[in-house]
Amino acid sequence: MSDSKTGHFSGSEGPVTHAPAPSFWLEPEPRPGPALAEDLDVDVAIVGAGYTGLSAALALRERGASVAVIERDYAGFGASGRNAGHLTPTIGKDVPSLLRFYGRRRARLLVALADNAVEHTEHKIAALGIDCDYVPSGNVLAGVHSGHESVLEKAATAAREAGAPVKSLSPADMRERDLPRGFTCGYIEERGGVLQPAKYVRGLREAAVSAGVKLYEDTPVQSIENGTRVRLITPGGTVSADKCIVATNAFTSQLGMLRSVCVPIIVSMFATAPLTDQQRERIGWPGREGVYTAHEVLESYRLSADGRLVGGSRFIGYFYGNGIPGAPAPGPLARQERMFRARFPELADAAIEHRWSGPTAFSLDFLPAIGRVGTGGNILYSIAYAGHGVAMASFAGDLVGTLAAGEAPDDRWDVLLKRRRPPMPPEPARWAAVKGITAALEWIDRRTDRRAARERGAVDDAAGVSELGGIAKQSKEAVR
Repeated sequence: MSDSKTGHFSGSEGPVTHAPAPSFWLEPEPRPGPALAEDLDVDVAIVGAGYTGLSAALALRERGASVAVIERDYAGFGASGRNAGHLTPTIGKDVPSLLRFYGRRRARLLVALADNAVEHTEHKIAALGIDCDYVPSGNVLAGVHSGHESVLEKAATAAREAGAPVKSLSPADMRERDLPRGFTCGYIEERGGVLQPAKYVRGLREAAVSAGVKLYEDTPVQSIENGTRVRLITPGGTVSADKCIVATNAFTSQLGMLRSVCVPIIVSMFATAPLTDQQRERIGWPGREGVYTAHEVLESYRLSADGRLVGGSRFIGYFYGNGIPGAPAPGPLARQERMFRARFPELADAAIEHRWSGPTAFSLDFLPAIGRVGTGGNILYSIAYAGHGVAMASFAGDLVGTLAAGEAPDDRWDVLLKRRRPPMPPEPARWAAVKGITAALEWIDRRTDRRAARERGAVDDAAGVSELGGIAKQSKEAVR
């Protein structure tokens, strides 16, 4: 809980029960580094060792600041080590929504910011020499039935008008790229690609430690005392600092603060066994583009470096009071398998080998939340990337790091830093609102799936494809 009069924040940021490895990307599970076992005094204390916290730490070290990063588990335990690994210039819900709610000028600024975030992340990977299996393939926003063609063409036109580097893909273009047949049309975001998210965050960790950042893992923050200076209380010691950066994303409410800023949403993922040569031939996909679908709550798919199909999202969960479960819920995982089988009937014989889930954070306007609280604004935060955190958290970490160093940010980013942010309602209204919105979106997506199934069934019947069997190369060629 928080006490605004005393500036004291406390919560339940203690250990949680979780599976031995919280995602496929993190196997084998890293061992946490040393825990804090002394009292420290530094220029800036950072809570959270994901993309945001480690990027902020690197930015501060470049400016000569002394930095301590405190992490409850180990670097990358949260969304940074569990996401799908799409590096994409996406911000907000979508570009048409940005234009509708913010107008042309502000939408263009937000699109430029997202594009800059991808370029910034690509530069960071190269400059730090991080081996994270990055493939600059771009990402495709794909339709799953014929009705999506006009919708996505309008969306692509809006994106181009807002300055986004996108290219429309007709059904013929999709076949020319030899993308999987479950995706009928769309457009490609030409900037970005896919990477191994845990390798990326571990690379940031190594770079931060090499730069002189004091990193303490397996160290829960029990409370944050705020006055003219900030003091973090942990089981083994304290950290006193001029400023503090909160970089805990979906876990932030467990610190007892910023509960009105965002909500944690639970997202599930899966990975197949490595695909055989025959299975790869059936689905094509030579460009290895990341794909996410034109559902209201999107599905995401990509190929990993070792030849697995990785997918997920779509079925999300919210737990009353910003709760975060310690183990994946079986319901969404089972539904995702049915989703995968429907989208890729060519892979009826492909086994799903890994399943995992984890929290990401959403603000009410789907934009990242960057701001200040505390005495004199000496506690900064950057959270709530709405599922687009690979690029945005990397960029925002640098941004909040420069703010903590006392530098004035580029005025291009005022579109995020100086906007009015609608607050989340308190419970129980929050639970009712989130459940109501997600139920409505799921109803729309079920209609989408029914139409996709009808059209796919008609195509497969025409090609002589069994509903239960694999699809041979000859059948695939027949429907190109």
